[in-house]
Amino acid sequence: MRILSRISAFGVILCLMFGMGVVSHAFAQAERVAPQSRGEAILSFSPVVKKAAPAVVNVFASRIEQRPINPFFDDPVFRRFFGEGGGGPRGPTAQSLGSGVIVDATGLVVTNNHVIEGMTDVKVALADKREIAAKILLRDPRTDLAVLKLAEGANFPTMELGDSDALEVGDLTLAIGNPFGVGQTVTQGIVSALARTQVGISDYGFFIQTDAAINPGNSGGPLVDMNARVVGINSAIFSKSGGSVGIGFAIPVNMVKIVIAAAKTGGKQVRRPWLGATLQTLSKEISDSLGLERPAGALVADLIAKGPAAEAGLKRGDVIVSVDGQPADDPEAVGYRLATKPLGGSATLGVLRGTKTISAAMRLTPAPETPAREPLKVKGPSPFNGATFVNISPAVVEELSLQGVANGVAVTDIDEDSVAARLNLQKGDVILSINDEKIESTKELDRATGGRHYYWKITLARGGQVFTTVVGG
Repeated sequence: MRILSRISAFGVILCLMFGMGVVSHAFAQAERVAPQSRGEAILSFSPVVKKAAPAVVNVFASRIEQRPINPFFDDPVFRRFFGEGGGGPRGPTAQSLGSGVIVDATGLVVTNNHVIEGMTDVKVALADKREIAAKILLRDPRTDLAVLKLAEGANFPTMELGDSDALEVGDLTLAIGNPFGVGQTVTQGIVSALARTQVGISDYGFFIQTDAAINPGNSGGPLVDMNARVVGINSAIFSKSGGSVGIGFAIPVNMVKIVIAAAKTGGKQVRRPWLGATLQTLSKEISDSLGLERPAGALVADLIAKGPAAEAGLKRGDVIVSVDGQPADDPEAVGYRLATKPLGGSATLGVLRGTKTISAAMRLTPAPETPAREPLKVKGPSPFNGATFVNISPAVVEELSLQGVANGVAVTDIDEDSVAARLNLQKGDVILSINDEKIESTKELDRATGGRHYYWKITLARGGQVFTTVVGG
């Protein structure tokens, strides 16, 4: 009200000085400006869409579930007379729908891992209406990315990969995908924020936030800049209704490039630089105790002997504030910055130590596979039947994002409808002991599960917490 009063008073003075007609014209000119040329009148995002849209695809994934109708179908002799295929009619078909983008003319498609997770059959529908079967080349659950390969054809339309580090808040962006399965759709918005962490979508929580409308079905589609380049892969939305409320998150394309490079070399998993340290978020209390001006950075809480961070000279209590000159305000940012670096060479860490700022050159090496994994799939009469275990090494800790464990055996895979699945054993669980016998290797697990027991006392670690349960034999 005070502002309006001031404007009114100012208007009276102007009226007395220049007359009402002149003032009215002045306000009208300030509020609305007509296009000054035909070119301004027909401004459109159409040229960007025409360049980008041919490389955007729809991804259809499915899995037909086999459900036996009679326990006799588990008997191979019974199946000889009544046929294979699960012993009965097929169960319901699990389906998933998403989007993707062609990034290589040979038919490499990037999408979200959650679009094809658990699926066996994948088809891709191109913008020209062709439908082509696709092979899953690489799944990377840690970033929620996957790379597909179109089974036939060549010289596919592609979209250029941009530089997500060059984005600024306020930049215009387009989201292209297949929301709700209605067909290819384009929405427009701006970059609302950068370096969004603690979103809880993937292990590398470092996202571009946009208000371009993103809805179910847009997952895996590209976030596009005004040069028709991919700057992100749309991955999730914040919504209480399931529809877009203007808060969408995209995986930065600089992370996507690392996953694509791994797929092109035939890798089944992405190998990334290893820090060899445990980082902690800086609270205001910790920041004040360290004499810092603000709680920004990642506190080094622990170091692994002979790990890259220790070899670079880092110490407990140091605060990492940048990686190769890029700011890192929390542990997620440090993890992202390192994960987008290729192996080999080094990275320069900006470190606060007391009141001094120092630089530390850290080698970019992968986490070691020591001890060897020695995978074991348990088949005996135990609660672990159908689960696959590996020995824990720094590489396994990184891959499964294990917390608070340095050795033992970890679950890497569980068969559907297995005993282990029915007992709710989960990927990433670490078995610490069985019937009070400490388990430190898959060989020890194999011996411990080799016989029958009246009961099974199991102690395991999950998400940094330790549980003990007793299961009947």
